[in-house]
Amino acid sequence: MEIQQFEINDQHQQVGERNTVVVLDNTEHIASGEERLHRHQHYSQRANWLRAGVLGASDGLVSNSSIILGILAANKPQVAVLTGLSALVAGTISMALGEYISVSSQRDTEEADIKLERKEHEKGGQTAIEEFEELKLGYIEKGLSPETAHLVATELHGLHIDKVVQIHVREELGIDVDDLTNPWEAAGASAIAFATGAAPPLIVVAITTSQIASVLIAVVCGVFLLVFGGIGSHLGGGSIWKGSLRVFIGGMIAMGATFGIGAIFEHTG
Repeated sequence: MEIQQFEINDQHQQVGERNTVVVLDNTEHIASGEERLHRHQHYSQRANWLRAGVLGASDGLVSNSSIILGILAANKPQVAVLTGLSALVAGTISMALGEYISVSSQRDTEEADIKLERKEHEKGGQTAIEEFEELKLGYIEKGLSPETAHLVATELHGLHIDKVVQIHVREELGIDVDDLTNPWEAAGASAIAFATGAAPPLIVVAITTSQIASVLIAVVCGVFLLVFGGIGSHLGGGSIWKGSLRVFIGGMIAMGATFGIGAIFEHTG
């Protein structure tokens, strides 16, 4: 690998100051257009699948555990398994459908914005000038000098219209044309996560007697809630203990409420 050094004047520094630029003369180290400049993954980049995965699993676990506990508290063990299975199937479909609709709507909006931006650039004339000024102003607001922002915007607007539109929607709207939201992926992740969370309490009530099922479900659910909360916080860059306790307490409140309702019906029914 050859290392070349040369100096360039920095017009934004005081006269006499110079910057040294190091250039690596090796084409193997030039990243392709599809590669990211930052090799590491930021926590915020995990938001979509993290939300669908952790929330889906937690929802399945808490909702199905709560339903089954309510049935057991009402002294109806014979219908607890069927109720739990029905809740698992219904919840899985509902989560997948809801996520698909939500993400599809978001993608439709993103695609509509991209088409609108392209139409603006295809008009040319005064509209093209306004788009240029809008991009330049955006770079100025980010900290570039007016001169540098003008140079950057000029060079970018000299690219193919597809690239220009891609740059504008990213800078103005935060939309990555190469990474639009996928409704099928979101729906599948939500369905799998919900079913995974809803399965443990159903398995417990199916293989144990009604006398100990309630206790085992509470214990199993509590452990899984701590695990789900910890995993979610860890992947999101937060405190594992805070995340675990937050999910655990919320789940226990839900299960306690439904168990209490079932017990009331058992004593008054």
